[in-house]
Amino acid sequence: MSSFWKMEARGALAVMILVGVAGSMAGFGGVGAQDAARPKKVVFWAGPKEHGAPGRHEYERDLTELAWQMEHATNLQGVKTLVKVVTKPPRDISEIEDADALVIFGNGAWLRNETGILFPQDPDTDLRTYDAEHTQWLNKLDALIKQRKMGLAIFHYTMWMDNAVGRRFLTGWFGGLWIPNFSHNPVDTWTVSPLKVSHPVLNGVQPWTYRDEMFSRYFLYTNPKRTDLLQGMPANTNNGGPDPVSWAFNRADGGRSIVWGGSDFHDNMHNVVDYRRFLLNAITWIAGLEVPQGGVAAPTPPADDPPIATPAGRGGGRGTGAGGGRAPGPGPAPGNN
Repeated sequence: MSSFWKMEARGALAVMILVGVAGSMAGFGGVGAQDAARPKKVVFWAGPKEHGAPGRHEYERDLTELAWQMEHATNLQGVKTLVKVVTKPPRDISEIEDADALVIFGNGAWLRNETGILFPQDPDTDLRTYDAEHTQWLNKLDALIKQRKMGLAIFHYTMWMDNAVGRRFLTGWFGGLWIPNFSHNPVDTWTVSPLKVSHPVLNGVQPWTYRDEMFSRYFLYTNPKRTDLLQGMPANTNNGGPDPVSWAFNRADGGRSIVWGGSDFHDNMHNVVDYRRFLLNAITWIAGLEVPQGGVAAPTPPADDPPIATPAGRGGGRGTGAGGGRAPGPGPAPGNN
């Protein structure tokens, strides 16, 4: 009989162990399910409005309207957004410590009297190094991006960079560069067309034609992790083209990145459906969400309040070519371009 109870005791212990393991596994499964169900947090860093006439380089308005569309999309769930107008770096970055994606749109490093969104302005540096405080901040930001495999998107003028250290960070994050006096940024009527590649960011995106200042003629080295997505063709052949104006980049750390050369004129956000769809798809993809087959469907953002006057002629700009543009490099004060 004693051997029987010993066997029973062993059996009961085994059952308890199995139940405990099953409960633990269920707990682990619950954590995984909760993490999968957690809304994707997309943070939008907008630079202050310092560059260009009203209606141009409207960083905060553009990003606020993209965030609104992400949260009001009819075929997209599980997204929460935060739009922040950022100050000069180095600065606190606690708002992105739990971010799944970061969208960056602000001033490049061109002009001393502007607030750079990521880097010191080029005229305040020797174009080879940064001071210790800013280098430490960039290393901290870089480590967080890699740790979280954070999705990244960068638009337009934000890519203006002539400092060697800044270029190293941008190349690592985005897989390509826009280089002053080599690349260009003409204002023109552009036809933007998806390239013949299969990529979720292009779901439902059709060619569109609109007026924009397009950062283009990027420096792109051969990299199997980069997929060119869009090409731009300007109406004025003096402005080059067709050139890649957007690409996707699968980073070595496992994160996803997007570069986009347009988004100068704010009214395009209200008037050009495929332009909006492309940007919404791109943000969805870098956040690690599935892009709907026909692309993200979202209502047109509400009208600007207060309204913005459309820039007269919607011409000029820092681009090269006919039409009053200027070549990259030292140029007019903000507000004139």
